Amino acid sequence: MFFIIGFLVVVGAVIGGYSIHGDLGVLWQPIEFVIIFGGAFGAFLIANPKPVVTGLAKSMALVVKGPKYNRTSYEELLGVLFTVFKLAKTKGDLALEAHVEAPDTSPIFMNFPSFQNDHHAVEFLCDYLRVLTLGASNPHEVEAVMEAELDIHHAEDAAISGAMLTMGDSMPALGIVAAVLGVIVTMGSITEPPEILGGLIGAALVGTFAGILLSYGFVTPMGKSIEATFAADSFYLNCIKTAIIAHMQGYAPQISVEFARKTLASNVRPSFAEVEEMLDNLPS
Repeated sequence: MFFIIGFLVVVGAVIGGYSIHGDLGVLWQPIEFVIIFGGAFGAFLIANPKPVVTGLAKSMALVVKGPKYNRTSYEELLGVLFTVFKLAKTKGDLALEAHVEAPDTSPIFMNFPSFQNDHHAVEFLCDYLRVLTLGASNPHEVEAVMEAELDIHHAEDAAISGAMLTMGDSMPALGIVAAVLGVIVTMGSITEPPEILGGLIGAALVGTFAGILLSYGFVTPMGKSIEATFAADSFYLNCIKTAIIAHMQGYAPQISVEFARKTLASNVRPSFAEVEEMLDNLPS
């Protein structure tokens, strides 16, 4: 929603403002755009490994959609965690083994379809619940491993958003490259009449204009949007980590869930009363 509004504001302010006194046809210079976009994309491919290239392609939808998780997602996650910890407290951690080994058919996870369909989150939770069933009992050691995994995940996300930001940073310079090439073409036609030279010079300057506009008006903001979305979504796995560590330290399921709730950003954090009501209505 905000991406569409912002896009329209940028286009309307820049192109609309120019159209009041200028000829829009002058701005249509396909060769300049090919030089800028082609150069930026080629540099992007040179600088980044395949996982970053494919990761950015998959992440472009985040610019429009924004963060994956909302308040309802977190309420469901807290419900999953409470149910799992309640079972572990009443029947022991070994009672979780059947659920973590086959989460797709687990009666617990089937009660929370949105969570069950989130493969990465299910895998993260089940991996560490499996560690508990194998006898891990030191919460500090498990927390260190979880933080290391989350750091790797953050670094992978940062590489994707950073690649987009770097591409945006390169566009003004590539716009200058396009402008210089246009000047070279102009110098080759120095004997032409002023009206032709003016058109060639204008076309060359469009390269500088386009590079700066694409960078600061679109590509860099899109990179920052992806970066912010990754940061917002990172709270989800961190919430799972906090709850598991609290459970390993011996807290009751309600307390473990409350610790996890307090780590959430204010715009997606359900209130204590909302969580309590949700837990009271969980299927047995």
